[in-house]
Parts: sequence; structure tokens; C-alpha cells
Amino acid sequence: MSKPILSAHFQSRQPSDVRLSQMKFAERKDKPEKVINVAIGNVSLPTNPAMQKRMFELNAPESPFANGVIRYSGSAGIEEAQNAFKNILKSEGFDTENLYVQITDGGSAGMELLILGVCGPAGSDERPLMMIDPAYTNYISFAERLGRKTVTIKRYLDENGKFNLPDMNEVEEMIKTHKPGALLVIPYDNPTGQYYTYDLLKDLARLCVKYNMWMVSDEAYRELYYRDNEELVSIWGLSDEDVPGIEGRRISIETASKVWNACGLRIGAVITDNEEFHRKSVAEYTANLCANVIGQYIFGALAHESKEDILAWCKKQRDYYKDLIVKFYNDIKELEPDLIVSSPDASIYSVIDVRNVVKPGFDSIDFALYCAGEGSVNIDGVETTLLVAPMKGFYDIENDEENPGRTQFRVSFVEPPEDMAKVPKLFVELLRQYEAKR
Repeated sequence: MSKPILSAHFQSRQPSDVRLSQMKFAERKDKPEKVINVAIGNVSLPTNPAMQKRMFELNAPESPFANGVIRYSGSAGIEEAQNAFKNILKSEGFDTENLYVQITDGGSAGMELLILGVCGPAGSDERPLMMIDPAYTNYISFAERLGRKTVTIKRYLDENGKFNLPDMNEVEEMIKTHKPGALLVIPYDNPTGQYYTYDLLKDLARLCVKYNMWMVSDEAYRELYYRDNEELVSIWGLSDEDVPGIEGRRISIETASKVWNACGLRIGAVITDNEEFHRKSVAEYTANLCANVIGQYIFGALAHESKEDILAWCKKQRDYYKDLIVKFYNDIKELEPDLIVSSPDASIYSVIDVRNVVKPGFDSIDFALYCAGEGSVNIDGVETTLLVAPMKGFYDIENDEENPGRTQFRVSFVEPPEDMAKVPKLFVELLRQYEAKR
């Protein structure tokens, strides 16, 4: 009897690089006593107290769920949840007067809406999404799912740990060639940890205006920057005074996951200053009906927090991650000075490039699967392994031999500090084990 046929899309799909190690480890028979998972940005910190209060009081008389009824919200989301995102921006000094907020099931659903709203028809090369490589894998995956084209400006990791910024002439030439519908930037970058200055954002914004493109900013990590004397940068800090014509073409992707430590809440937002984009995006989302209403209610607590409380919370998160990331950078460089480690400037990630310490033919996916499937190191008397994200899937490059991600890994600073302190030794020892077997 013949079997039903999967679609060509399903047949071609592989797990995301950020989930690959976790899936392999789940299949492992001889699991070590301990596993430290830095492959995915699954934050382990408690969420904001105002949000916790609502979590614990879902059955309280004032809760909309006190009678056990959980109904849909409107497709744009509950007004209180919309106001929570506005309150955060307003507390950080940005004008929210003419912004439209749509609540989505996590930032990921917002990414899909974005691609549908700015790119050309499915299956065509028209108006692709322009990204800066390496780029967050979900944008690449969603574009493939939706049949939309992507093009990328290439960045490369220098020996000193700095990702080189795109040259504006190169960017402009690519825009002329590919005619993208939008340019995506991640100012506190995932996966590189790079920090974008306002000067760079303005240069990119001018090109968006000149070539009539949308400018999209993924602001999941907006408050997490660690360089001294730097300022909080956002697409909402750009205006027509800085770049005439930028207003009306700005879109940001927001989330409760990172700064607010609520990954599993699955609440995000698409914010724009273009009313037509907002209306059509909400119309598209009516097929989803609405985002998680309990999650909206919990996140909505932030609509009532003061500016002082918002800023104090953000500083607390920033200080916590800065200590972790700087310690990691110093410790791993001390253990293996020839490793290239990205500069600890922003977000909750670092990139490690092993190209100077491995033999030819190294493949980051194979090493990640080795760690998940068979490798372990004795740390303080406990057999331990490490889950990391290979970087190959973060580059939109078809030729495997040309993919810098073959020797690169993303580390997420999401485990408790006592476990993050073990990561440098774990990584170096597992790498030495693996290389000895090759």
C-alpha cells in the first residue's frame, strides 16, 4: 500500500539550529548527570514582579478569568497589553503618540506578519527582505515557510572579536540589484551581540527612504547593552528631523520574552507608525483570531508601572547580563587564547569561532551533535555536557564551504550564573575531545 506524500516543504525541513542539540540530547540513551543548555535563549530568570502578581491572582475577583471564562480578544490585542508596550517605550523617552500596536503570539508571529506585509508575492524574487548576515534563524525559516525571498549583507567576525559593519556603498549596491521591500536590523544583535550606534541606524534609514523601503527593527534586546558611555538605541529614536521621510515606514518587533523574562508567555507585538500597515496586519491576523489572552493579561500589568520602576528593572537586567558576559569572555579566552570570541557589547549572546584551533573539515553541526549525543566532561565530580547552537543556520548562504558558521557557535547566557561559569571549561574540553576523535 502506498504511503501518503509529504509536501516538498516538509520533506526539506530540518530542525532550527537553536533546537538541534536539545532534540539530539532527548534521544541520548546514556545521558550524563548534568546538561547545561546554552543553545537557545530560554531565559531562566523570574519575570517582573507586577507580572508575577497577576500570574498568582488569575482567580482573584478582579481578574477577568475569575469566573473561569476565557474568551478571544480582538485580533489587535487587549488595549491594556498594547498600552504596556507603549508604556515601556514612553518610559525610555520615546514618543508613542502616533504608534499603532498589534499584540501577537510572541515576537515570532510578528516576524511572519512582517514578512507577509513587506515582501513580494510567494514564490517570486520581488521585494525580498534584506537582512545582515549572520541573521536570526527564525527570519530565514519563516521566509522559507512563506515562500518569500531574502537577501543578505555579509558580516564577518574579525580576529579581534568584532563583526565588521556593512559598508554603505555595498549596501546601496545590493539594494539597487535586489530591490528589497524592507531592511531588517537588530540593533542589539541576535546572534552576534553587536551594538548598533545611532549613526549607523541613520545611514541605513537614509537608504530606506531613498529606495522607498520599510525599515524594520527587531528590538527584543533593546535595553541590554554593555559598552560604557553608550545610549539606548531604537528605531523609535529616529525621526524626520534626523532622516527626512523615515516616519511612516518604521516597524518594530517586540517581545515579552527577553528583557521581561517571559519566554513561555508567548506575547509579542508589531509596532508601526504606518496606519495602513497596521490595519492590514490586523486583518491578516484575524485568521489567527487573537494572541494568548491570559498572556496578554499578565503582560498588561506593565501598562501601570511607573517610569522609575520600568527603568530600574531594565538596569537590573543589564547589570546582571553584563557581569555574566564579561566573565565568560575573559574565562574562555584565558583557557584557549586562540578562540575568537565576539565582543561582549549587547544582547544575551556571544559567538565563538574555533577556526584557529581545529583541523580542516570541521563542521559546527557535527560538533554540536557530538556534545548532545555522546560527549561529556567531569566537572566537580559530575559528568556534564553542553548544548550549543551551531551558527551555520544563521547565515543565508547556500554553499556550505563558504558558510562562516561552519566553525562558529552561539552561546546564550540563560543558565544560572553558577552553571554559566562552567561553560568555558566545558566548551574547551569537549572541543579537545572531539578533535582528538577526528
